[in-house]
Amino acid sequence: MKPIRILVADDHAVVRQGLRHIFAMSPGVVIAEEAVNGKEAIEKLRTTQVDVLLMDISMPDTDAVDLLKRVKAEHPGLFVLVHSMHAESPVASRMLKAGASGYITKDSEPEQLVGALRRVAAGGRYLGAELAEQLAFGDEAGKLPHELLSDRENQVFVMLASGKSLKAIARELQLSPKTASTYKTRVMKKLKVASDAELVRYAVAHQLVK
Repeated sequence: MKPIRILVADDHAVVRQGLRHIFAMSPGVVIAEEAVNGKEAIEKLRTTQVDVLLMDISMPDTDAVDLLKRVKAEHPGLFVLVHSMHAESPVASRMLKAGASGYITKDSEPEQLVGALRRVAAGGRYLGAELAEQLAFGDEAGKLPHELLSDRENQVFVMLASGKSLKAIARELQLSPKTASTYKTRVMKKLKVASDAELVRYAVAHQLVK
């Protein structure tokens, strides 16, 4: 049987080392390449044939949604399994909508991770039972404020909550300062917060930033 070839994209060396150990004991699973950020992941996908991209959601200088959309645009046949510390259903929902085939948290057992990987590589989808329940409950009870943000608004929100200035955000996202300010205004209105401090507290409370 042809082995499942993986590209692991995660900026933490200890995580990559742990994954190497897990997959070394998993027959038919091979880590073909590793990347520490989105740019490196894109570059290595262009030169290495893999079946699954196993990607972290919080790498430096990387917007996970943008990376996922770009990967799927360039490699439509590639399966993506998101491996994240975030156990919040809105985060998982955003990644699945962007094109991920599965989402698994980093506190999952190794057997669960390998099982999720095999399912995704076979063309299936994977979402842990707890997250699936959260998503189902959220659909019944109505969405949380940050689930109503557009992808661009969410980018600005996370960057603001991470301590970046509007000037830095405008430069990084290639927006005019006025446009960046407009996005901030929309975000604060949708989240119903009145200050930068409240915005940060909201993000931390919902585990949307480290």
